[in-house]
Amino acid sequence: MSEPESDAAPEAPREAGEPVPTLAAVDLGSNSFHLIVADVSGGTIRIVDRLREVVRLASGLKKGGRLALPVRERALNTLERIGERVHHLPRGSVRAVGTHTFRQASRSGGFLEAARERLGHPIDVISGQEEARLIWLGVAHAVQPITGQRLVVDIGGGSTEVILGREAGIKRAYSLRMGCVNFSGRFFSKGRITQKAWRKAR
Repeated sequence: MSEPESDAAPEAPREAGEPVPTLAAVDLGSNSFHLIVADVSGGTIRIVDRLREVVRLASGLKKGGRLALPVRERALNTLERIGERVHHLPRGSVRAVGTHTFRQASRSGGFLEAARERLGHPIDVISGQEEARLIWLGVAHAVQPITGQRLVVDIGGGSTEVILGREAGIKRAYSLRMGCVNFSGRFFSKGRITQKAWRKAR
């Protein structure tokens, strides 16, 4: 497992008794889990903590939605570490979403229930269309407005979202079952890229 990345920033001094409006977002992807905690007071967003760990959840997905035990435990241990960072936040201030592999793994073996228990907050398993919508919103808020159409492609560990839209909103959105983890395992399982395997992947 890779070393977690953390860059908690020191909080600015506040007067005694002043409330600290804090929100947290948890992205439970097929390749890595991400946490961002932000202070949203004063009309600004200030990152106060973040964590990223490579879990490669999709690599442990078996038929019927089962997860290989080492991958399952790696994911749950990461969720426990994330939970330790957000345990003090009230319910409703933490939004955790599970994407492609969570959609598959949540069908079997009680994984979703165990994941929620380790995190200490609800986990929403979102559809591919909802994942595409959230990706579009993130991009729309992060880049300069442009006229005309915009194409957004997000390549994840278990799926790839393709969104076509304008400033007014999304025109078309697709969630394809093609990701860097499941494609690597399917076509390049020995870690070698041959011409034959490359043609099959294409």
